[in-house]
Amino acid sequence: MGDNWISHNVPDALWAQVLLGVAVLAVVVVVTGWITTHVLTKITRRALTAVGHNDWSVALSRRRVFRNVSYAMPLLAIIANIGLLPIDDKYVGMLTRVFLSACIVFLFMAINGALSAWQDIYSASSRAQTRSIKGYLELAKIAVWAICLILIISILVNRSPLLMLSGLGALSAVLLLVFKDTLLSLVASTQMTSNDMLRIGDWIEMPQAGADGFVIDMALHTVKVQNWDKTVTTVPTYKLFSESYRNWRYMFESGGRRIKRKLRIDASTVRFLNNDEIQALKRFTLLHDYLDGKQQELEASNQALGDNAGLDGNRRRLTNIGTFRAYALAYLRTQSELHQDMLMIVRMMEPESQGIPVEIYCFANNTAWVEYERIQGNIFDHLLAILPELSLRLYQAPSGADFSKGWADTPAQE
Repeated sequence: MGDNWISHNVPDALWAQVLLGVAVLAVVVVVTGWITTHVLTKITRRALTAVGHNDWSVALSRRRVFRNVSYAMPLLAIIANIGLLPIDDKYVGMLTRVFLSACIVFLFMAINGALSAWQDIYSASSRAQTRSIKGYLELAKIAVWAICLILIISILVNRSPLLMLSGLGALSAVLLLVFKDTLLSLVASTQMTSNDMLRIGDWIEMPQAGADGFVIDMALHTVKVQNWDKTVTTVPTYKLFSESYRNWRYMFESGGRRIKRKLRIDASTVRFLNNDEIQALKRFTLLHDYLDGKQQELEASNQALGDNAGLDGNRRRLTNIGTFRAYALAYLRTQSELHQDMLMIVRMMEPESQGIPVEIYCFANNTAWVEYERIQGNIFDHLLAILPELSLRLYQAPSGADFSKGWADTPAQE
């Protein structure tokens, strides 16, 4: 120490010198911690607020980034001054490695917290609705902790980190097996993000995984789907890339939600319309122009038959089911809650044992589930109610009550 006041006042006893050195280090630690916590941290927060990044200041505080840095700085002060203690060099080296390892842990915890803060900031932005970076940040955290582990082990054993990395080459097959799911998830997450296959908020259906609801979280290894019954299904990320599922996002973006439903008409009620019935149906505004035009077309066609038109079997005539299809299509075209510029069709399909299916195919202009069901219900309420006006009825399988009524109406045999 030289010939100065400090050298003349240092006690001669070794234990006293060690105790004095520890006391001085304690003071240095307290001062360093106070400066880091109350000066540097406040300066950093105010600087972030001044440049318009107050959200970063809040996120870094919430993720304890400043606190972990304030723990690391005193350890660096100890490492820088521990050589002043009157102890053996081998103990100094051992203590230095221990404190350096602890300092590295706190610094890497701060880095990990900064990545978590980044995720918090990004999640609150509008970009998070289209692209998720959570998988990439989780991969970065894995890499950060892997580097931290290698550095700590190399410091404790006093060997170069390159030696450990070279030794990992022999374990590459084992590492590939251990991190198989991570690698698959990374590739799947990258492909889904780059191809815009999945976003947070998308409604997806994946029956093989029991998922039917909205995506609420996208991580590196898993994607969480909140089902309609408020349960949550966790699906491995790589399965969403390797297996098929239905994404309803494009339906919402198109602005039209498909209505596709069948009315099964009782085949026994299908018949030709006579002139009186046709005239009676003209009172419906939606059928008036159709019936007039159809009658003119049929009369021209039947006149071309000549004498053969006298037989009903040779003549073309209107049917009640064809008229119903025309009425249903005209009714759909009057509905303001349907997309008139999207496909709209009313078609009769192949007769089945449950009747003759008449399919209504159109698109509602409101994709919200409740409104969609209301629009669909209003349409079919009207179409079901108009069937008797055309002498049609829906097919309905007989129930026990029908058989009971039939037996009750049957006269008893003597």
